Amino acid sequence: MKYEELYLGQSASLSKKITTEDVVAFSDMCLDKNPVHLDAEYAEKSFFKGRIVYGYLTASLFSGVIGSILPGKGSIYLNQNMNFRKPVYHGETITATCTIVNIRNDKPIVTLETVAKNEKGEVVVDGTALIKLYQDE
Repeated sequence: MKYEELYLGQSASLSKKITTEDVVAFSDMCLDKNPVHLDAEYAEKSFFKGRIVYGYLTASLFSGVIGSILPGKGSIYLNQNMNFRKPVYHGETITATCTIVNIRNDKPIVTLETVAKNEKGEVVVDGTALIKLYQDE
């Protein structure tokens, strides 16, 4: 999407069911073998009472929105802050939404509100992202 086409309040979302296979693949990629994510017996005894999804795996859905939809191809993260509000369990469907809350006038940089919700509509991760847009010549 071209910088000139962006406007305050513009938003985009995507949803994904996060499977056990996704969690295992993420574990292999990031080398985090915390049993609260991987071991059902261990996780059942934790205060979560079940296996939880890595927070960064959940938050990675923001990258999917940013790089593929809004602002779209060529978008580069400059900053992301996040608050992990609720655990996400294996098999839950998460919807990540990014909304433009600021557009710089001097540079192709936007600030996005980033919110991920579970199937119940509960916020599981929120924060803001600062994104630089690549401009095609």
